[in-house]
Amino acid sequence: MPTFTHLNEKNEVHMVDVTPKPDVPREATASGRIYLRPETLKAIAEGTVVKGNVLATAQVAGTMAVKQTWALIPMCHPIPVGAVTVSFVQTGEYIEISCRVKTFGKTGIEMEALTGASVALLTIWDMVKSAEKDENGQYPVTRIEGVHVVEKIKGDAE
Repeated sequence: MPTFTHLNEKNEVHMVDVTPKPDVPREATASGRIYLRPETLKAIAEGTVVKGNVLATAQVAGTMAVKQTWALIPMCHPIPVGAVTVSFVQTGEYIEISCRVKTFGKTGIEMEALTGASVALLTIWDMVKSAEKDENGQYPVTRIEGVHVVEKIKGDAE
């Protein structure tokens, strides 16, 4: 049976006490994909989306989300964010986002990486949703998939 650390002995929700843990370097990378119509992907690549530079906006949104994770997820600790990298790979079917986050502290940073990747993906959707809708206002192609932790490192990776 797995141990759920956000439940105490009375089965009450609580924030885990990390104060006795040592500060160590930590990093996490999360990724996910957004599938879009070929015409939308072309407009993003050519920089012709009416709302502006989609990937630059998603990069800023992902970075901002990383820094606000503690305010969004109830039992997440506010931790110092040392670095955030949001990058993209675009194909003819989708855009894949990778969000890498680093800290030096007592607890992991994978929730921040997941939040950054997720918000960057949602920002792309928001910026192109008018081009993605069909005649009924639905999104037959648009979908976000596969948001996951790619890697988590605790301590010196060297």
